[in-house]
Amino acid sequence: MQSRTALLLIDIFSLFDFPGGRQLGPLAAQAAVRAVALRRAFDARGLPVIHANDNFGDWKRDFPALVEACRQHGGPAAGIADLLAPRPSDYFILKPKHSAFLATPLPVLLAKLDVKRLVLAGMALDSCVLATAMDANSREYETIVAREATAALPDRRQPALQTLQRSGAAKVLGNRQVIAQLGKWARADAHAAEADRKE
Repeated sequence: MQSRTALLLIDIFSLFDFPGGRQLGPLAAQAAVRAVALRRAFDARGLPVIHANDNFGDWKRDFPALVEACRQHGGPAAGIADLLAPRPSDYFILKPKHSAFLATPLPVLLAKLDVKRLVLAGMALDSCVLATAMDANSREYETIVAREATAALPDRRQPALQTLQRSGAAKVLGNRQVIAQLGKWARADAHAAEADRKE
């Protein structure tokens, strides 16, 4: 299977029970709506969707229990859980720290799926999304941050975007740009796969 491109949804599920969480919740709900559109586009092309989420500091909780806790919490947490709860076709991992790569099986999963390119969405843009983008770049993945499908507190959003762009760790694209690129990436990946078979 030639996946090549995957959508990585980072910390989509949260109880927003941290400093700034009440302000971030509605912004995350808006980003989740945009993430649904991305997920639909990836589904249409049969491309993998991967959830990487904080474990809320509870080392005994599995991913379904985490999503259910958000549903029970109400507010933005519940709305996001209803929109983006993992389906049977999705992959999911729990992460202990900021980056989705740190101390998780994500690198093994990406290798099994033959992923070379990651589209990142989720929150917080200035924290876990940024850390994951930096780690993805250091591992030589082509990395794209879907600008409209990420959330951050207003005063932290622009500095995070500037850090991504100035560092060259990731391209920052709007939803429409990402969806338009999926076809181009698929064609380029098909040509690359054909060339590999001929060698």
